[in-house]
Amino acid sequence: MSLLENVKMALSSVLAHKLRSILTMLGIIIGVASVILVVAIGQGGEQLLKTSITGPGNTIEVYYEPSEEELMSNPNAYMNAAFTQEDVHSLSNIPEVKKVVAASSEYFSTRYQEETADTSVYGINQAYMEVNNLKVESGRNLVEADFIGGTRVGVISSELKKEMFDKNEPLGEVVWINGQPIEIIGVLEKPEGLFAFGAMEVYVPWNTFRNSFGKNEYNSITLQATNADVMKEVGEKATTLLNTTHNTDDSYKVFNMEEMAEGIGQITTIMTLIIGSIAGISLVVGGIGVMNIMLVSVTERTKEIGIRKALGATKRQILTQFLIESVTLTLIGGIIGILLGAVAANVVSIFAGWPPLISWQVVLGGLIFSMIIGIVFGMLPANKAARLSPIESLRYE
Repeated sequence: MSLLENVKMALSSVLAHKLRSILTMLGIIIGVASVILVVAIGQGGEQLLKTSITGPGNTIEVYYEPSEEELMSNPNAYMNAAFTQEDVHSLSNIPEVKKVVAASSEYFSTRYQEETADTSVYGINQAYMEVNNLKVESGRNLVEADFIGGTRVGVISSELKKEMFDKNEPLGEVVWINGQPIEIIGVLEKPEGLFAFGAMEVYVPWNTFRNSFGKNEYNSITLQATNADVMKEVGEKATTLLNTTHNTDDSYKVFNMEEMAEGIGQITTIMTLIIGSIAGISLVVGGIGVMNIMLVSVTERTKEIGIRKALGATKRQILTQFLIESVTLTLIGGIIGILLGAVAANVVSIFAGWPPLISWQVVLGGLIFSMIIGIVFGMLPANKAARLSPIESLRYE
């Protein structure tokens, strides 16, 4: 018999015993669906975690950590952590730097009529809004004219709106921050993500922050590289430039959030593999079910096997026939399991709020593994069928 004829016979056997075939495939279906679901959720959660940690792409945070010698000679060495406008300009001239995100923040008391709240007030440059993708849900965002002119305007977080204005519209209203008037021109969208927590914040242009609150230096700088391949080079050039400018001994350093995310990603991958392996146990259970049913099938078809052997069928042909039937059962179960797992992963992602990442490698792996299960657990029944004596088989009732 040809391979095609064996496949047709296997399909006819499956269709002839529909209920038994479905019950036999059930373990394979559940096993494959569980693995697909676990891996998809794991990869989706890992992607969300990395995005939440790293924020915008290809960014490096510059920070200051004085050496012990510097601290001993100057207890106020941490004051060198401030970044000047000249630093921002110099860093922006590095060819591999796309954007220089600069900001300074202070806690101030903010008042609107009778309401007061402790808020984080950020004086930012224009790149801050662009790189961090700060969008407004109502009103307008800060624009270039605001940054150049240093107008007394600002955008507030949705949490601050809720705290100070309740259901009233804050646009056009004036709040008093540390005794300075700031007109609200926009309300930011509520942040999303694993580490997105509501905070009471006000963002104002840097020139406004400097003129209103007497701050002349930034206390944080983040560099956005032109692409991921030059991030290490950007970090080295930035630290060299700052240490030379401020005459410090390797105290300016960079912190690559993506490296941290990669480390966390490795942990989540290991956890996904462990949980996926546990889910894979059901595949083994399903394989045992396939083996049992195939043994029953061999017993039921003993006379058929005897007739085929009497007509010249070899042991290899009988073995191949039953192996193909076993693989067909597990392969159909695997395909159904993949479809169910994909649907379940999408449903979970809707409620969990993260993307289900179903890769073709996982799908292909599910198909191959279900076929391997069919071969491994179908070998014993197929071998038993192939070893049957044709004379004894013909006598079997």
